[in-house]
Amino acid sequence: MSRRANCWDNAPMESFFASLKKELVHHENYQTREEAKASIFEYIEVFYNRQRRHSSLGYKSPAEYEQSELS
Repeated sequence: MSRRANCWDNAPMESFFASLKKELVHHENYQTREEAKASIFEYIEVFYNRQRRHSSLGYKSPAEYEQSELS
């Protein structure tokens, strides 16, 4: 791990949380913590990991990228 003031090892997580907030959380009004947990779980497992296109993967979804790497 890097030392204080070296921020690059935290950059991927900060990018993910920024996407999560912009694409989901700021558009929702959760009534309970359980409702928020279920919504965020669905976002990550269904949309982010399977459908959302990632620039670092050549604008493919992770599922598409894995399929293209296996074939």
